[in-house]
Amino acid sequence: MNDETRGPGVRAGVDAAATMPATFPLQLLLVEDDLGDAVLVQELLADAAPHLQVVHVGTVREAEELLPGGLDCLLLDLGLPDAIGLEPVERLRRAAPDAAIVVLTGHDDEHRGIEALSTGAQDYLSKSGVDGSMLARAIRYAIERRRLERSQQELLEARLEARENARLERGLLPTAILSDKRIALSTGYRPGRRRALLGGDFYDAIELDDGTLHVLIGDVSGHGPDEAALGACLRIAWRTLTLARQSPEVALARLQEMLVHERHAPDMFATLCVLVAAPDRASGRIFLAGHPPPVLADARGVRLLDVEQVSPPLGFVDPGGWLGNAVEFSGDWTLLLYTDGLIEGRIGRGAERLGPERLVELLERGGLSRVPGGEDPAPMLDELVAEVETLHGGELTDDLAMVLVTARRSAT
Repeated sequence: MNDETRGPGVRAGVDAAATMPATFPLQLLLVEDDLGDAVLVQELLADAAPHLQVVHVGTVREAEELLPGGLDCLLLDLGLPDAIGLEPVERLRRAAPDAAIVVLTGHDDEHRGIEALSTGAQDYLSKSGVDGSMLARAIRYAIERRRLERSQQELLEARLEARENARLERGLLPTAILSDKRIALSTGYRPGRRRALLGGDFYDAIELDDGTLHVLIGDVSGHGPDEAALGACLRIAWRTLTLARQSPEVALARLQEMLVHERHAPDMFATLCVLVAAPDRASGRIFLAGHPPPVLADARGVRLLDVEQVSPPLGFVDPGGWLGNAVEFSGDWTLLLYTDGLIEGRIGRGAERLGPERLVELLERGGLSRVPGGEDPAPMLDELVAEVETLHGGELTDDLAMVLVTARRSAT
């Protein structure tokens, strides 16, 4: 684009229908080494797109120094002194991946404009015959095209992420293996990360052939996909060890070894609570590894389980042995296993936390004692979380998981 070809080539006419409206506060970077051509382009856009803010540079290197810079569009001459062929498009696409690119080509070089589209440009214009309205329209359409491309890309990424989350969800949130009709299991799960489907909490339940019931709930420290993946590994390992008839003591020792080998950071740890209920459902054992104690509702009322033996969380030190706590159940019973996300919410604006004792009070008022008698526990869990969030003053920020085990000593 030079002084001799401006008359028959670039024209200063303005088509009002193509003029950008005031609702487009757009930023344009003009990359053109010919100062006269650059001035003319700016004049054309000043008439056809007065609300378009134009910054001019003469080389690709200067453009790279300004990018990404919040620019909406790059108007790019391919005949620049510091780049060859389609190199300017490739370099500036890397420097500003979200910006639209419109390429200006020479009189007899339309094929390069077409090639530029396959390299990442949204549109091209021949310098021969371009006017202000055409230029403004091309810029506007290129920006909208790039926005659509980004939206489609984000949609694709969201779908891929949903598929990955579904795979993790199958690992973290399994289908319990239960055959005893006297046992009912209700669960609740909520990740703490905004818009996430999964967190680092996990649970499982297995009834062995001899009628022994094993229930697990766990919490990996931190939030994110790495923690979720580690939680899935621990849950699957626990299920495998339990189905292989390994004792809870042996299973916990193996999980300790596994966490140390699988964690991606040396300070990662996990807390666990394991229930082992005898086939007659009259007694059992509770194993706690740095985990808050469950809440029990039976004929003697609603209360925290009195536990004396609490091991350190997995990933700290090897305790040299994992000790369980004997539990006696009176009549039909319900046991709530939960992660600390349920009890670490604040009470009002102060620093005081909900804590396990207040959780017992909420469960008493919420009717946990009626669950063994046949009341549906699912609404109670939803109402419990809602009340905890009300006390907290908003959504809980930590992952939380709940497993409510109900045992009726005689079949109904």
